[in-house]
Amino acid sequence: MAEELWYWKYKLTARQPVNATTTRRTYEGVLLRIDDGFACLHPWPELGDPTLQRCLDDLRGARRWPIVRRAIRCAQEDANARFIGDELLDEIDVPDSHATLPWHDERIVESAVAKGFAQLKMKVGRDLPTEAAFLIEMGDKFPQTRWRLDFNEVTTAEQARDFLLGLPEALRARLDFVEDPCPYAEDVWKALSRETRTILAVDREAAPLSTAAGVVVVKPAVDEPWLLAEAAAGQGQQVVVTSYMEHPVGQCFAAWEAAKLNVQFPGLVGICGLQTHHIFTPCDFAERLGRWSPHFKSPGGTGLGFDDLLERLPWKRLD
Repeated sequence: MAEELWYWKYKLTARQPVNATTTRRTYEGVLLRIDDGFACLHPWPELGDPTLQRCLDDLRGARRWPIVRRAIRCAQEDANARFIGDELLDEIDVPDSHATLPWHDERIVESAVAKGFAQLKMKVGRDLPTEAAFLIEMGDKFPQTRWRLDFNEVTTAEQARDFLLGLPEALRARLDFVEDPCPYAEDVWKALSRETRTILAVDREAAPLSTAAGVVVVKPAVDEPWLLAEAAAGQGQQVVVTSYMEHPVGQCFAAWEAAKLNVQFPGLVGICGLQTHHIFTPCDFAERLGRWSPHFKSPGGTGLGFDDLLERLPWKRLD
């Protein structure tokens, strides 16, 4: 029997561009309703995803894109839970999160520290000298804070090395990890980690054989969490689960997958990156996730939640 496919298109608006790969401030995605389950489909073409229209075309047909298959998986798990009235996020411990800094502003750093975030994740690569100066200044002002840097592969290994070695040694020692400093290459990453004495994290090219990384970043929107976590456990790597900077429904799916891995692989999952709704202007769904905090708040409801809000949306049939 064919599935019933429905969608609702949304727009998220950020006050500033969210990383070094884009200058956009408006981001489109869709919520999906597949039979009785819900999911989020939020591609990032800047990061190699197909466009939203191509994703919808693929959903109608071959379903070859990982982002489409993962959305289907989300809807299936959500439907199963809704069928039995199971409140997924109220019955399992979701790991805490780092603070994702959407832009470089001392007021946001102060707010994150005041809210109890112990790890701050900063996007770098757009303007390295300015970013280094900001990081050093914030490192001096908040000496107990640990940092995570994400280059999104926009720099070369040499540029990343010079940036890291230009930081004070005491600050470099407070880097939890450096994510995607350059395109992944085993020998290059091993040398970069050794020269800078930093732990590298692989995200965009995360795979079971990414052994030069000390941390594997898992994005449930596009990755198969169990596959990457099992490989990471066997190689002594840590796993950090993050959202895809998407709609709150997608954030909840990432939180659910992080919580499951925490049970399936005790001690493997570190502080995650599941709190990104603050990057965008508020909406009814984001308000259900509560204030920006290291601790994930369930939106309430069966499955992944948001029951009443989802039912009120003007769904369109995907023919």
